[in-house]
Amino acid sequence: MAGQNDHRRARLAAQQDAQGQEQAQARNRRLLLAGGAIVVVLAVVLAIVLSGGGGSGGSSGSKAGSTAAPPRGSASSSVVGQLTSVPAATLDQVGAGQTATNPTSISGAALTSGGKPEVLYIGAEYCPYCAAERWAVIVALSRFGSFSGLAPIRSAAKDGGGNAEPYPLTPTWTFAKATYTSKYLTFTPVEAYTNVPDAATGFYTALQTPTAAQQALLSKYDAAYQDAIPFIDYGNRFLSVGASYNPGVLSGLTWGQIAADLHNPASSVAKSVLGAANYATAAVCGLTADQPASACTSVVRALQAKI
Repeated sequence: MAGQNDHRRARLAAQQDAQGQEQAQARNRRLLLAGGAIVVVLAVVLAIVLSGGGGSGGSSGSKAGSTAAPPRGSASSSVVGQLTSVPAATLDQVGAGQTATNPTSISGAALTSGGKPEVLYIGAEYCPYCAAERWAVIVALSRFGSFSGLAPIRSAAKDGGGNAEPYPLTPTWTFAKATYTSKYLTFTPVEAYTNVPDAATGFYTALQTPTAAQQALLSKYDAAYQDAIPFIDYGNRFLSVGASYNPGVLSGLTWGQIAADLHNPASSVAKSVLGAANYATAAVCGLTADQPASACTSVVRALQAKI
């Protein structure tokens, strides 16, 4: 976990310092991607996105193998449908699953929006740990409401020195243009940076900027990790920082394969993603007075005692 935090800490710190201070912060790691090679492989990876991520949700399709982060694509309704409709019985069968970290309790003024508890997510599209965690977040929050506009992307391939990122090109989704509707809670995602560089600066392109209030929460509760991402604040009652499981579980798989595996509780994908989703569900149930009952099952309520 320490190495994982170091990686996220360096990535986000470099991006924030770069805003208006590129020369002064030249000592920070430049988050450059390979130049000419990107042009060659983008078309190949985009084909993977459209065929694997936008496929029928089965186990067929090409595996990830390129070295450049592709642009966002479009997902078929069948893949999204599998992702957002994992049965409660399957989730309960996985239970705690195989997770490395779980949400922890925090205390502070209740975080709300629109009169409902708020779940705040801060991440970035280039981040492989964010990539892994989004799968679990989507599964969990789909038990309380519905998403629209989810788009498949991959995490970045290279770091600032042109070296391969940990878990490069991890298949995932972006919240940048997604919307979420629920009568139980408000979900506020912030994708701070894209997975492609700005041509002028060489840094990942800024995407969404946290508000002053959101940045204050990040600074307060994420101080021990020095702005590590992904950062998820569950109503100021529970906190999750970093990936809850090893992103390598998703390596080499298409979006369709992952979505299908989520419905097989014996798969390593399900044990990791659904285990993390169950802990996320337990945190949300702590905000909603264990409603709805279809989400806050006895298995989920038992996990609440562990966070």
